[in-house]
Amino acid sequence: MKVCIVILFFSTFLCNGQNTLSFSENGTSPKASLQDVAWMEGHWKGEAFGGVTEEIWSPPLGGSMMFVFKLVSDGKVNFYEVGHIQQTGETLVLQLKHFHGNLKGWEEKDDTVDFKLVKVEGDRVFFDGFTFEKISDDEVNLYVVISQDNKTEKEVKFNYKRM
Repeated sequence: MKVCIVILFFSTFLCNGQNTLSFSENGTSPKASLQDVAWMEGHWKGEAFGGVTEEIWSPPLGGSMMFVFKLVSDGKVNFYEVGHIQQTGETLVLQLKHFHGNLKGWEEKDDTVDFKLVKVEGDRVFFDGFTFEKISDDEVNLYVVISQDNKTEKEVKFNYKRM
């Protein structure tokens, strides 16, 4: 009976498509370089949150890859993100800031939302609650854990095609 419950639990977990990992509180980030995510360079477009999403990533330069993101709903910019993946010592960190459509910031002036690197595995790069997945040279998926009502967390998939 216990075996059936365990199998049911893991099959449910795998079928739900959990694509993000969490950073262990006492963990350390693995060695990685910007070459592990250089395939993100380019102009990407997709759909999410009932609108059109767009991301533009620069090539690695100066120890980082910068990006901009925007969500357009009902013909208007809903919000932007500006950020980078930065080489920090022998690992990577993803940092970003959010802005309303009028460029008023969400976070305090000097605050960023930071995602520590958890693992690099094949064509997937796992940050804390944020995963990049290369499907092909012209398609990528991003998976992000988003808090709802400051209580429940939901994994959201962004599928992008190269522009």
